[in-house]
Amino acid sequence: MSGVNELSVGWERCDWAGTDGPMSRRERAQSRGSYLASIPPTIAELGFDVPSEVAAEAEDALIEISRFDAELAASLPRADGELAPLAVVLLRTESASSSQIEGVTAGAKALAIATLNASAGQNARLVAANVEAMQKAIDLADDLSTDSILAAHRALMHDQTYARPGQFRDSQVWIGGGPTPHTATFVPPRHDRVPALVADLVEFCKRTDLPVLTHLSLAHAQFETIHPFNDGNGRTGRTLVHAMLRRSGVTRRLTVPVSAGLLTDTDAYFAALGAYRDGDPAPIITQFSRASFAAVGNGRELVTDLTVIYEDWQQNLPSRKGSAARRLLPHLLSQPAVTVAHVQEHLAVSQPAAQRAVDQLVDASILKQISTGKRDRAWIARDVITALDNFASRTGRRS
Repeated sequence: MSGVNELSVGWERCDWAGTDGPMSRRERAQSRGSYLASIPPTIAELGFDVPSEVAAEAEDALIEISRFDAELAASLPRADGELAPLAVVLLRTESASSSQIEGVTAGAKALAIATLNASAGQNARLVAANVEAMQKAIDLADDLSTDSILAAHRALMHDQTYARPGQFRDSQVWIGGGPTPHTATFVPPRHDRVPALVADLVEFCKRTDLPVLTHLSLAHAQFETIHPFNDGNGRTGRTLVHAMLRRSGVTRRLTVPVSAGLLTDTDAYFAALGAYRDGDPAPIITQFSRASFAAVGNGRELVTDLTVIYEDWQQNLPSRKGSAARRLLPHLLSQPAVTVAHVQEHLAVSQPAAQRAVDQLVDASILKQISTGKRDRAWIARDVITALDNFASRTGRRS
């Protein structure tokens, strides 16, 4: 690194014009007068000197990610010549874990139902939105720009008006502390600095002279330091990680559940962000390296579980090869909750054929009905739900 001070954030004194809500006398006394807002450095052309042991660990982690990505090419099952829904499963598990870091939790069953646009709780809908945002970020990896970052945020927060979906914040935000920025744990830059800082970050993301995992770790930390949105910064910032992995060519088939790895020690993750702001990039690189190893190990276990489940289904389902019921099996790995209408649309079959497929899967104990009545009935693949919840438990995440 050219010098720790070049990476450390600066500070500027700002007038407080916010509306003070109810607070104690102590809080009111602490919230008088001006406050300090950070001034993140521009990093588009900044040099970095990472300790050799940190760089070596990051390189080993990157090799493991690439190896895992290649392994999926040989994984079962395949559907219509495409890589299995296992890639979709990993995308969803990563999205759920990324949301969990922000305190938004949803079990596998609730998320599967929310993905159907069926009745679901608010958290499940938020996690489902995060899946869409993650996919949008990956799809835009070749066009990494301010617009693509805004598009990912718009997808993530599309029904959260307070977050100004797809727009940079227009006021001061802060992290922790209290009702004003005066006692906050960290105060991101003034909102009028955000567009230029994001433009600088985009240029940094396009560099090709930094090792990939080091590169994306620093980009993520810089994004979180800028904190460009009213809400959804953490989740949007973690989509940037996957966009950069895809852009670099390290991943071609899947979304490695790195956020699930970060969940193993969120305190260390947040401490590493603090260290980055103080001018030390090594901890955040280390956290992403360790998270990658944890993610690959957990992801491999999930893939094994789902492959075994699929093989059991194949043996236990008496329907002929090519039947609607058999064609639905791969889809159930990535979407373990279905309705007849969903099956009808996915398989492009008639309503009676879709109902017959569901009935056959129920008879084979692959699906179980979870709602009653003649309207809006839904079924779940319990084995898949269990595998996904076990994945969450291994990360320490509550469902």
